[in-house]
Amino acid sequence: MPMRLEVECYSGRKEDEHPVRFRIGEHAYLVEEILDQWYGPNENYFKVLADDGNFYILRRAQASGEWSLESFRRA
Repeated sequence: MPMRLEVECYSGRKEDEHPVRFRIGEHAYLVEEILDQWYGPNENYFKVLADDGNFYILRRAQASGEWSLESFRRA
């Protein structure tokens, strides 16, 4: 089951365009770079490099707007 998390997003031309910060438990992370992004039929995915030097794949469900952590990899 994917992990839920809190995500703050940049809203430009559309709402929640891309993540800029996220929190997992007590740890907060700044998105240093969006390395990739792709769209599924019901969700958006973002592969990001966080300020801890690690890589994360974040998933946003389009219907509910809920975020989950799909993958984590140490640099």
